[in-house]
Amino acid sequence: MTIPFDVLAEPSRRKILGLLLERPRLVGELTEQLGLSQPGTSKHLRVLREAGLVRVRPDAQRRWYELRPEPLAELDAWLAHYRHLWTGSLDAPPANAGRCPQERHLYAMEDDPR
Repeated sequence: MTIPFDVLAEPSRRKILGLLLERPRLVGELTEQLGLSQPGTSKHLRVLREAGLVRVRPDAQRRWYELRPEPLAELDAWLAHYRHLWTGSLDAPPANAGRCPQERHLYAMEDDPR
């Protein structure tokens, strides 16, 4: 399953996922936590459901929304290839820094105590 990044780009949808990470919830609970209207919350839930991130479990007259972790695991596996870009020291110069004279001068200036 492919998760479009625009689905996760919306802050309310990320908040919904965070709330569902804690436990399954009813739409009313989510509406209250988000401070959105019920139709607005339902719209976000529909988008998350269509992306495969959320499933609905009917229970009599209620509908419980649950997080589906599998698509997030797929996204995490894809991001693993890029993780090295932000897990190292962000202050350290890149491995290829200083190859041209202008770059050597810039990195030498950083160490200059003046």
